Amino acid sequence: MDELSTPKPVLEIAVGTLILIIVIFVHGAGIRVINRRFSKSWIHMTSSTPHWQPNLLLAVTIASLATLHFAETLIWAIPISARGLIPSMRDSYYFVLENYTTLGEGNIRLPDQWRLLGPIIAISGLFTFGWTGSVLVSIMTEFGRLDRARAKESDDCTFSDDTDADR
Repeated sequence: MDELSTPKPVLEIAVGTLILIIVIFVHGAGIRVINRRFSKSWIHMTSSTPHWQPNLLLAVTIASLATLHFAETLIWAIPISARGLIPSMRDSYYFVLENYTTLGEGNIRLPDQWRLLGPIIAISGLFTFGWTGSVLVSIMTEFGRLDRARAKESDDCTFSDDTDADR
């Protein structure tokens, strides 16, 4: 543990950057899988699809995205706990969640020699949450198209009913 007692900012940044790259890669791969599954299911949605089906697909997609973020934070927590920087895995995971979400409550801290990891964890959270947000915007755009198609179909039915009544 003596090698951990002297601050080595280059080592902190190198380790943090390596884990950051791994997390971003995992996020990219996970997003692609989730997006692919959504797209495969979405192509079967039409204006006549019962409302609960696209809503269930949205719920499953959001749950998948949340699970992906929990896995990514675990990628950070495991080495922090394994190196004894924060001995308890639960406390290590809590620390990572605080930083990843930029909550920053700060009641659990890394040793001073490794404190640069906290902001790097926050950077990874900012990247991945931003990416997730863009995916959700894309998904909600598809919902908007479906809603417009349903509204148009509903208006067409109303219009044709009015036309039939005039005859």
